[in-house]
Amino acid sequence: MVNVEEVFGVLAGKVWSTLKENGNLTVGEIAKLASLSREEAMAGLGWLARENKIRIEYHGKKRHYSLNE
Repeated sequence: MVNVEEVFGVLAGKVWSTLKENGNLTVGEIAKLASLSREEAMAGLGWLARENKIRIEYHGKKRHYSLNE
């Protein structure tokens, strides 16, 4: 059986590291830089959002994510 917390925790860690290194990014940019699918990047962002570790800013119609420091 797959440990769901471990899977999502690893994805969140990759997303967090990518945002820490690169700052304000879109989902597509996060996915590309972290070598994740869009779905995996969104899962990681969701985990971080539940922990209140990210913030969202809108630039036009695009959402940009950054760490909530």
